[in-house]
Amino acid sequence: MTMPPLFNAAPAALLHASGPVDYPAACARMETRAADIAAGQAQEQVWLLEHPPLYTAGTSAKPDDLVMPGRFPVFKSGRGGQYTYHGPGQRVAYVMLNLSARGKDIRCYINQLEAWIIDTLADFGVEAGRREGRVGVWVTMPAGHPGGHSEAKIAAIGVRVRRWVTFHGISINVNPDLSHFGGIVPCGISEHGVTSLTDLSVSADMAELDAALIRNFERRFGPLQAS
Repeated sequence: MTMPPLFNAAPAALLHASGPVDYPAACARMETRAADIAAGQAQEQVWLLEHPPLYTAGTSAKPDDLVMPGRFPVFKSGRGGQYTYHGPGQRVAYVMLNLSARGKDIRCYINQLEAWIIDTLADFGVEAGRREGRVGVWVTMPAGHPGGHSEAKIAAIGVRVRRWVTFHGISINVNPDLSHFGGIVPCGISEHGVTSLTDLSVSADMAELDAALIRNFERRFGPLQAS
C-alpha cells in the first residue's frame, strides 16, 4: 500500500500490523505511546490492525449484556462505552493524538472521528451517519435485507484520554463473521443490527479501506504532529 505524504515524512507515525494483534499487548503498547506523547518524547501515531476474536468491556459495560461469556475471551478496557466485539475482517484504528496541541476539546475529537469514518465509507458508496442517542456510525439497511433491521451499526467508537492524549479509537466492519456479535449486546443496543461492507454487497478489501482511511484522516485531522 502506498502511503501519502502524511506518513512518508515520518514512517513511525503509522503502524500497520501484518497479522492479528493480542489485545493486552495492543493496550500496553498504546499506554506506552500515549505516555511518551504526553511527555514530549514521541510523535502522534495511528495504528491499523486486526485482533483475534474477542469481546471488550468498556467502562459502562453491563454484565447482562455479555450473552455468551464463554464464547471468546473477554477483556476489560479503559475506553468509554459498553461491550464490543473485535475480530478478523474488522479494521481497528487506534489513534494517539495530542489534544493539548489540538484545542483540548474531547467532544470535537469524537465528532471528528465520526466524520472520518463517514467520509471513508462514502468513498465506497456507503451513506453512513450519526444517530441521536447512539454511539458509533450507522447505515439504513436495504428493504428486505435478511437481517430484519431497518438500521445497523457498521463502525464503533471507543476512546480514552489521559493527560490530553487520546488512545483506543475506532473499528469498521469490512467482512467479519457477523454472528460473532451475537455473544454480546453490542454497545448496549439490542433493537438494531450490526452490518459490514460485505453484508451491504460492497466489495472492498482491507488494503482499499486502509488507503481511504489514511487519505481521509489527513482531511479531518491534518498532519500528525511531532513531539
